[in-house]
Amino acid sequence: MDRVPPGQILTERFPILTYGEEPEVSPEEWRFTLRGLVQEPLTLTYEALLALPQVDLTRDFHCVTRWSRLDVAWRGVRVRDLLEQARPRPEAVAARVESYGGYTTNLLLEDLLKEDVLLAHTLFGQPLPRERGGPVRLVVPHLYAWKSAKWVRTIELLDHLELGFWERMGYHWRGDPWREERFQEGPIPAASLRFRKRYIKT
Repeated sequence: MDRVPPGQILTERFPILTYGEEPEVSPEEWRFTLRGLVQEPLTLTYEALLALPQVDLTRDFHCVTRWSRLDVAWRGVRVRDLLEQARPRPEAVAARVESYGGYTTNLLLEDLLKEDVLLAHTLFGQPLPRERGGPVRLVVPHLYAWKSAKWVRTIELLDHLELGFWERMGYHWRGDPWREERFQEGPIPAASLRFRKRYIKT
């Protein structure tokens, strides 16, 4: 199977694209919160994140600006494991992700529940550098890279789809590279989304 989605160009480089200033957050200052429509909200420090079961993951990375980098090696914690702790409520179908610096993006809960979605703190065996979203970023390898929010601080579960920064600017509400979902051309799903898959117990 071809690993490069349609419209993408393979590169050995790993470009850095950031809108606005890069926030400066030390590992000691970093906090992550999983909240919203969950039964057990949780907050993690960097130290607590490192104490959780870790996953080494190598996946391809696809940017909406049409470059793809193969075999990017991450280490971190599965978001699915955190969701199992937090126990999403039955009405939760989507999430609003917020970063230090104010960047936001939206995701479906079923996308967050995929096994290769991480809170990543390590890239190619080294602590994640600031310009790559360190100390911790979200990695959602099956969607375009703008969904993999750098400097992640909050995931809030919702009963509706709330568009993030680039989505409000016209980017696609989901961003599947294999379907070339770069820009929104059709209707956005209504607030009554109810197609959640039951991956975890609630």
